[in-house]
Amino acid sequence: MHASQGRSAGLGLALASAFAFGGSGVAAKPLIEAGLDPLHVVWLRVTGAALVMLPVAWRHRGLLRRKPALLAGFGLLAVAGVQAFYFAALSRIPVGVALLIEYLAPALVLGWVRFVQRRPVTRAAALGVVLAVGGLACVVEVWAGLGFDALGLLLALGAACCQVGYFVLSDQGSDEAEPADPLGVIAYGLLIGALVLTAVTQPWGMDWSVLRGTADLGGTAAPAWLLLAWIVLIATVLAYVTGIVAVRRLSPQVAGVVACLEAVIATVLAWVLLKEHLSAPQIIGGAVVLVGAFIAQSSAPKTAPAAPVAGSDPLPAGSDEVAAGRAAP
Repeated sequence: MHASQGRSAGLGLALASAFAFGGSGVAAKPLIEAGLDPLHVVWLRVTGAALVMLPVAWRHRGLLRRKPALLAGFGLLAVAGVQAFYFAALSRIPVGVALLIEYLAPALVLGWVRFVQRRPVTRAAALGVVLAVGGLACVVEVWAGLGFDALGLLLALGAACCQVGYFVLSDQGSDEAEPADPLGVIAYGLLIGALVLTAVTQPWGMDWSVLRGTADLGGTAAPAWLLLAWIVLIATVLAYVTGIVAVRRLSPQVAGVVACLEAVIATVLAWVLLKEHLSAPQIIGGAVVLVGAFIAQSSAPKTAPAAPVAGSDPLPAGSDEVAAGRAAP
């Protein structure tokens, strides 16, 4: 395959991953409104995906001995934490708003690098943070005294913070001598997340009858089991796998640019399918959030320092596949 054909295929896979991830909230919100607890929806999503990925986990069972801390952190933060906070936020605020707040994660990563790791950040990256925060102020309409539920906003911010843990683990969890296979990390992250969520959510008390009925998808009665199948197979398994394959064909920076479309796709799908309309300032603010997140994530320093600089690619060789295969839920 020629390089141009491989790049085109990679872009197509990255777009498919963004579309798959972006559709998770649209499919989950009707289930929540039909009577399922948000955490139960998260448990169904993660557990279902973990069962699908069991053969992959068995193939990479050596990771349990080599990288136990990485797998535990990935399961707790990148899987259980991000999904739980994001789905809980969906029960209180619109899908697009929840996802846009989650996209503050690149800005929060810069804060971690600058103030915790005490490494310099580029001016362009700092500008990205300012744009992201300013755009978010428009999305939540701060001039109106927060147009959305305050707890919902905090839950979405919790998802962003868990995503910071994901990026930090991706940065520190691999080494060039013996990198952890990203598919194995994802498989065990799902398994560990499912175990944690089982203990927390106690799914045996879930109203299973909801899955035998229908859910309101923007005025249309959709089978609840079909929405769940979409969440598990498309918005989780397919989304992760296509994201990983895409970044192997593209640079992490290009894959990150395409991943920013996830928020746009989620907002458009929520508009079309759930009839969730945003005002003009909110739409403009959302665009500014995406631009700021992109700048913060992909801006590079003028000179290459010995240590990575915030705003450049923060992942060592071998871990970029994990970072581009995310999240969120």
